[in-house]
Amino acid sequence: MQRTDHLKEAENQEFDICIIGGGATGAGCLLDAQSRGLKAILIEKHDFASETSSKSTKLIHGGVRYLEQAVKQADLNQYHMVKKALRERLTLIRNAPHLAHPLALLTPCMSWMEGIYYTAGLKMYDTLSGDLSIGKSEWLNKEEALKRNPSLTHKIHSAVLYYDGQLNDARYNMSLVKTAMQYGAVALNHAEARTFEKDAAGQLVVLYVRDSLTGRLLRVRAKRFINATGPFADRIRLLANPEMGIRMRVSKGVHIIVPGELMPSDAAILVPKTDDGRVVFIIPYNGKLMIGTTETESELGESEPVVERAEVDYLISYVNRYFEKPITADQVIAGFAGLRPLLQADPNADTKQLVRDHEVEVDPSSGLVSILGGKWTTYRLMAKDTIDKFYELQQMPEEPCVTDHIKLVGAEGYADDFWKVLVNKYAVPEVVARHLNRQYGTESLEIAQLMHDRPDWTERLSDRLPHTKAEVVFVVRAEMAQTLKDVLARRFGLELTDWESSDQISETVADLMAAELGWTDDERRKAVADYHAEIDWFRKSAGLIV
Repeated sequence: MQRTDHLKEAENQEFDICIIGGGATGAGCLLDAQSRGLKAILIEKHDFASETSSKSTKLIHGGVRYLEQAVKQADLNQYHMVKKALRERLTLIRNAPHLAHPLALLTPCMSWMEGIYYTAGLKMYDTLSGDLSIGKSEWLNKEEALKRNPSLTHKIHSAVLYYDGQLNDARYNMSLVKTAMQYGAVALNHAEARTFEKDAAGQLVVLYVRDSLTGRLLRVRAKRFINATGPFADRIRLLANPEMGIRMRVSKGVHIIVPGELMPSDAAILVPKTDDGRVVFIIPYNGKLMIGTTETESELGESEPVVERAEVDYLISYVNRYFEKPITADQVIAGFAGLRPLLQADPNADTKQLVRDHEVEVDPSSGLVSILGGKWTTYRLMAKDTIDKFYELQQMPEEPCVTDHIKLVGAEGYADDFWKVLVNKYAVPEVVARHLNRQYGTESLEIAQLMHDRPDWTERLSDRLPHTKAEVVFVVRAEMAQTLKDVLARRFGLELTDWESSDQISETVADLMAAELGWTDDERRKAVADYHAEIDWFRKSAGLIV
């Protein structure tokens, strides 16, 4: 169905569940509910994965830091959270192998004692993984460590090698939504929850939703409303019941991007401890090098969080402690910042100490169900717990959750060398075929067919990029991309890793989108001008241009 069809469906039926929030958790709830036979709709204010879920460290992990805290503090809650996440790690990889895979990480050790300490901790990490392990940890001597990652400083004593998972977060999120839609779910991006209507008992029965693209107001009816808005959860909770107390704390995570050749290795680096207790990752991602994340207390704002110059300098300073050849701020080519939803237990706790576990909250006054806290790795468990709660509240016989073995769109028939089919059947250039295979799996056949039907769409958007015109058309038609940012930041992920390239191709992308979506010349020009201005704002905020 096209977005216009979803708009009609939103008003023409009563749903079992209306989910507010189109990040990983909301998308997970949508797939879980619909795959159990419920009628579900998802409402997203901006775009799918437009907030936290596209601005993660791109890791699927149990949480080495939380395991350390569990041991030091004898905290069983943190221990169990790590164990659950490690089990989910493999499920995420199995369900979408084109979008998630194991990643080797090195923890540098500056002394023999550090080597002993980190080896013991990561062996415990292995043990918790059990038969779901995706790779065993190993203590490497200095020579072995430098061979695995030549960029490391020669001052290291050794390094501990271990494995976690890596994912393309925005595309994984989009695939959850599309898979749910295949089961019959309705989903709307650029649709803002405005007000609720209640019955005589004070229970929510209707959500009024504003279509941000047309200004039209929709009336969505549902038996139960689920708040899956992550860091913004308190806003929906208070919209449903102004008497509710604040539950969320927010921390800001920041990443910067530098050219991939600055670390010619497939093994990422985990800096396990900074002077102020944070963790820093240095990770190969899509041919670039991603450095993050700082965890700082933050406040919710109306505008998108951005990388600031002090944060750039902070991250570079830690990279240079562990790199033999220092990097500089003028090598930064992009960056992004996201807000992390942390569930508040102790109002005085430091956000670095808050557990990334989750809770399903039910407001008896309004009936609103809120899924609070959590992290990417456990999105499926969060969704399962939330939909289980729906059955309990509705006093319905519970259908079992099946999402642990649902292959996402693009995963059926996928193989690492599936790109060869595109080359052999459609004469797609190898660099483009490999790219499409990683981004779309077997769905890449649909893009190859567009290229076959319209040879002019085989043209690449830039000599530096594998993206073609056909890919733009596909994400508009099949993935509800409605704005330049939808395409460049989420569907392609390019804005997060290469500001210059993203800015340069925006004109061509706008031309293609205008033809597909019926934009006027003025609308197209405004879209491009606004996008140029936003990229300039990112650069200025990061102190990379005056």
